[in-house]
Amino acid sequence: MKTLYLDLQNGIAGDMLCAALLDLFENPQDVLHELQHLGLPVSLSLPDTARCGIQGRRFVVKIHGEEENEHNHEHSHAHKHDSHTHSHYHHREEAHVHLHDCSDHTEHDDFTHERHEHAHTHEHKHIHEQAHTHAHVHAHAHEHSHEHTHSHSDMHEIGHIIDSLPLSDRVKADSMAVYRLIADAESLVHGVPVEQIHFHEVGELDAVADIVCACYLLDKLGVERVLASPINTGSGTVQCAHGILPVPAPATLNILKGIPIYAARAQSELCTPTGAALAKHFVQEFCDMPVSVPERIGYGMGKKEFAFANCVRAILSAQPEDSEEIELTCNIDDMSPEHIAFACTRLLEEGASDVYCEALHMKKNRLGTKLSLLCRSNDREKFLQLLFAHTSSIGVREYSIKRHKLHRRSEIIHSSYGPIRCKRSEGYGVARYKPEHDDIAQIARENNTNLHAILHDLSKENTLL
Repeated sequence: MKTLYLDLQNGIAGDMLCAALLDLFENPQDVLHELQHLGLPVSLSLPDTARCGIQGRRFVVKIHGEEENEHNHEHSHAHKHDSHTHSHYHHREEAHVHLHDCSDHTEHDDFTHERHEHAHTHEHKHIHEQAHTHAHVHAHAHEHSHEHTHSHSDMHEIGHIIDSLPLSDRVKADSMAVYRLIADAESLVHGVPVEQIHFHEVGELDAVADIVCACYLLDKLGVERVLASPINTGSGTVQCAHGILPVPAPATLNILKGIPIYAARAQSELCTPTGAALAKHFVQEFCDMPVSVPERIGYGMGKKEFAFANCVRAILSAQPEDSEEIELTCNIDDMSPEHIAFACTRLLEEGASDVYCEALHMKKNRLGTKLSLLCRSNDREKFLQLLFAHTSSIGVREYSIKRHKLHRRSEIIHSSYGPIRCKRSEGYGVARYKPEHDDIAQIARENNTNLHAILHDLSKENTLL
């Protein structure tokens, strides 16, 4: 099983996750080239970057030639940044959201901004267009001003952008699900329906790029399971348009409901809304690093330098053949045989190593069934959920077990009846060869005979040796 473990002890942002995933590929620049040709209205680059002596990569998204975090959007004040002072004057009739991944993973001289909300009245009433006047005062004493037109998109328009991209249905669905998590969180914070949430163009395109690229990369890696450490959110406060808010900011904290989080090491915002939403959608279990065999390691770096390595570390592993297994059992006395059979089928379909039932004589002289399954310890939460969902049990027992198994592989043998799938098992001084029952049964039906006759013929041909 291909497993991805995300080390989030230094937080997570969308760009950092993309960089870490790209770093897992043998030829990251070739994969970046694929992302550049998806049709996203942004420019992408992947510069090599070191943090605390660790070499990794940064995922840089530029809109109109600028990184989204190279400028800050302010209402009532301006602040120095990269030798410029920016004052933005916004005029708008309805509320909108500046969705920025500009936590302290990114560089700001004075403070950082997660998102800004604005409500203004404009004599020219319009919904999706807005003029921004930027007054730039340069440190080398010359001044100029210019105007930009920025659009504001709602969820419908975000969906149109994503749907227009040459992506698989799975990547499109994942991308919209992540964006919906962000919109739902913003809706809850602002007390307005999701349909009335509008995203500022710059923050929107930056987030769309991070989300779509992360979903694309996870799909391309073919990861079967995503695990992660608890998330370090950072601590302190973040300055927003309406005042100073605690870290994690309200929208981010809404997304993180049900996820183990903590604050350590930095008086800075380490977990952004986009990073939180990507983690919530893809991570199946937040836990310590399980027993695994690492194959590739990727480092996705943040823009700002801390005393600690500002990065997301991604570890792509193969589940070891002899990893720890557990047995989950439950006793049932109020389900029909048909329902129990369905539950067993679903458990096997979801990847249980084995599922079996035993007859019981339970309390109150009731006849019952003991349902047991074997699975990897890493899949504990998944199969507990399935057991409670598909049985009437209100309690499940867990036992640690150790299985000693013959090495197994599937092969195709060629016989007078045609190709037949077989399973070869070897080890401990023995070797066994067993044809797939479904193939033998199909041959018996086609030849109007029985299973014993087919197996006898194959034995005479020495096909099964």
